[in-house]
Amino acid sequence: MKKIILLIIAATLFIFKTGYTQEKPFKFGFKVAPNIGWMKPDSKGYHNEKTNVGFSWGFLAEFHLMENYAITTGFNVTYLNSTLIYPHIEIIDTDTLIGNLHRKYNLKYIEVPLALKMKTKDFGKVKFYGQIGLSTGFLIGAKAKDSFRSSTKEDINSDDDIKNEIKSVREALILGIGMEYSLGGSTALTFGINFDNGFTDVLKDQNTIDPDINNHAINNFLEISLGVIF
Repeated sequence: MKKIILLIIAATLFIFKTGYTQEKPFKFGFKVAPNIGWMKPDSKGYHNEKTNVGFSWGFLAEFHLMENYAITTGFNVTYLNSTLIYPHIEIIDTDTLIGNLHRKYNLKYIEVPLALKMKTKDFGKVKFYGQIGLSTGFLIGAKAKDSFRSSTKEDINSDDDIKNEIKSVREALILGIGMEYSLGGSTALTFGINFDNGFTDVLKDQNTIDPDINNHAINNFLEISLGVIF
């Protein structure tokens, strides 16, 4: 999928490279974006328990190919949270307990997006856009809030650093729609809804009960983006 999106962007660059643009060749800006995140596991006995609220902030850059077409990039610091439940063994003193681990993942990435942004003509001070592209995320922090539950023991809760249990790179497909409201000149407020669909596994290691089961899940999030570009 990554190769297909890159080919689409490369083809668009080739088609429009000689096009005349009535906009500034490039724009910069920043954004903030609350999100809701979840995991999609692909291992036996693993289930997404619920969605969790996260947040991101970052800087934007737009490079215009021609009027109403641009390549967007930048970098985001993204806090992506989600919760899984799965079978687990816990050793307490001399007791070996079998139960379910409810693990809330608090992951922190630096993301570098690359997308094709297609805009409509102006409707007064407003124009609408859609975008499609890719994002590469680099893990910079990972913590877990665990709650282990078994039939013979009350809940056992802990907070752990799990960076060595999470893969260091995350790849995702970006799909988004939104609008820009002109403040005059090249400055505009932006509002968008983006779906960030992960397509690479983010977990390492094997299940503690059955080592033949690999920990496997992708994480996704939906965000509402608010920003300024100028």
